[in-house]
Amino acid sequence: QVHLVESGGGLVPPGGSLRLSCTVSGYNFENSAMAWFRQAPGKGREFVAGINLSINSIRYHYSVKGRFTISRDNAKNLMYLQMNNLQPEDSAVYYCAGSLIVGIMTTKADDYISWGQGTQVTISS
Repeated sequence: QVHLVESGGGLVPPGGSLRLSCTVSGYNFENSAMAWFRQAPGKGREFVAGINLSINSIRYHYSVKGRFTISRDNAKNLMYLQMNNLQPEDSAVYYCAGSLIVGIMTTKADDYISWGQGTQVTISS
C-alpha cells in the first residue's frame, strides 16, 4: 500500500521560509511525476510545483516561480519543497501527490493517484 506523509508546515511571518518534506513508502515514483498542491479555505486544490526526473522536467505555478524550489531524492524516496519569501497568500494546506502516468509532467490533480494527508502552512505576522 502506498503512503505519502508530508511534514515541515508551520506558522511563519511574511518573508519567512519553510521546507516541506514528503516521505513515500510502498512505491517509488521514479519514472513518473510527483507534485505539491495546496488548498486554501474556500478554494479549489491548486498545483504548486511538480517534478519528473525521468524526463528531466520541473514545473511551477507562476505565483511561486523564483520563490519555491522542488526537489526529489529517488534513492531515499523523498520529495521536498523549499519555500522562500513566503507571503500571506501562500497560506494553505499543502499536499504531496504521486502519479502513475509515465513520461509526462502533469499539473492536473486528477492525474495523481496517491495523496498525503496535508500539512498546514500559515503566513502571518
